[in-house]
Order: sequence, then structure tokens, then C-alpha cells
Amino acid sequence: MLFICYPKCSTCQKARKWLDEHNLEYTERHIAEDNPSYDELKEWYKKSGLSLKKFFNTSGLLYKEMKLKEKLPLMSEDDQLKLLATNGMLVKRPIVLSKDKVLVGFKETEWEGLL
Repeated sequence: MLFICYPKCSTCQKARKWLDEHNLEYTERHIAEDNPSYDELKEWYKKSGLSLKKFFNTSGLLYKEMKLKEKLPLMSEDDQLKLLATNGMLVKRPIVLSKDKVLVGFKETEWEGLL
């Protein structure tokens, strides 16, 4: 299992604690130092069944500075994926990837049901 996070993020810290408490093995990846690629994001998006907007860190400073709330609806899916691949701080976190699951964000009840 791959755990993609930003170590300073309080939600990521809660998620890591939850994984550790449930004795789940994972490899950790720092999202700002090792930004997801366009191809990775495209694969995760398709596998997740979520809307692409769920992959954006809508509460992040960069999202707000770039005025993406107004711009995203006007962008193609492909352009949104390319934009996400430019900076890990645009990507919602944490992300957990297993063979058949993609979880975006940390909701304990959702994680319990899927992990």
C-alpha cells in the first residue's frame, strides 16, 4: 500500500496514526518532494471512481491563489490533470493506493470499510 502525504498536514498525521494503529503496512511518499505525474494521476482518477475535483486540494493556499474555483469548470479533464501534475500542493491528500483501491482524503469510516 502506498500512502501519499504531506508530513506537516494535520489530516495526513491523523491518517498515518490511523494506519499505524490498525497495523497496516505502507510505503510513505512525500507529495511535495515527489509530485504525482500526469500518468499516475490519470490512472488513480480512473480507478477511484471519484470526480476529478476531489483530487484538488480546494482548501489549499495555492488553489485559492490561482483562483481555481473559477477556472476548473472551464478546463478540460486533460488540462486539469496536467495542472495537478505541476505541483503536489494542488493535490488533495492523503491518498492511499492499494492494488484495487484509491482513497483520497481521510475519512475514518470510509477507510475502515475499505481497508
